[in-house]
Amino acid sequence: MKYQNYYQLLGITRDASEKEIKQAYRRLARQYHPDVNHGADAEERFKEINEAYEVLSDSDKRQRYDVLDNNYQAWQRSGARSDFDWSSWTQSQRTAAPVDEEPSGGVFSDFFRAIFGDGGGRRTSAQQNFANKQAIPGRDKEIDVYITLEEAYTGTTRQIEHTGHAFTARIPGGAKTGTRVRFAGQGERGFAGGKPGSLFVNIQVEDHPVFDRRGDDLYMDIEVSVYKAVLGGDVRIPTPGGDVKLKIPPGTQSGRTIRLKERGMPLLREDHLYGDLFARVLIIIPDDLNDEEIDLFEQLSHLRPNF
Repeated sequence: MKYQNYYQLLGITRDASEKEIKQAYRRLARQYHPDVNHGADAEERFKEINEAYEVLSDSDKRQRYDVLDNNYQAWQRSGARSDFDWSSWTQSQRTAAPVDEEPSGGVFSDFFRAIFGDGGGRRTSAQQNFANKQAIPGRDKEIDVYITLEEAYTGTTRQIEHTGHAFTARIPGGAKTGTRVRFAGQGERGFAGGKPGSLFVNIQVEDHPVFDRRGDDLYMDIEVSVYKAVLGGDVRIPTPGGDVKLKIPPGTQSGRTIRLKERGMPLLREDHLYGDLFARVLIIIPDDLNDEEIDLFEQLSHLRPNF
């Protein structure tokens, strides 16, 4: 009769808590569940996992097994010079379970039956788990989705192919790098009726050639001629919501920042509110002046000799 090391089967230590036993079981049961793992050894491994959980999750069975395990390990350390005496640990077989009460091939090993009996024809929790394919919830998944700044401004959609099917993911306006959007039921599918997990979409907003985003505000540079900077005037500048007219006050200095209220990004899930746009003025000096223009600038310089 092959000895079953239940702690080793679940990959836990002998002092594992009930929570740790359950976590180990759920992880391994999901990995070897016949619904998802069709390997030649998966079904047998799944049976072993259920058997180990049946014993270690039951305080009475676990206590009995621990005493047996201590004796068995001591016998092995002694050199195992003769066959181990099972007589103190085995139970007489009670009425066998009807054939149609148990999945083909049996659920429990000879070791389990010898130590704990066959349940008197009554299915235990592990037998029910295997026969009914215990419902196991699917795991959550994460993916990264890249969008443009314009898409982040208006909101957008993405066709996402995941877990064997495609669905349309709606990304809200105001999303920014680091925004995490949850789509319930779009993660790993559950097993045997278990609820599917969620899909978490991590938003990554691509860099923009014009706008620098800081939170919900936008920053940009605008080039203004020296004449307009001196005399003032209007310039048209782009914004994510469309071009707007910006008034340049007379005497504007290079580097001055002009604020356009509520011309920034919409606030996430509050798309009636917007951040601001800050335009920094950069004065452009012409480098191809003709003789007449040079003469005029010289005349101006004489008017302000100390400037």
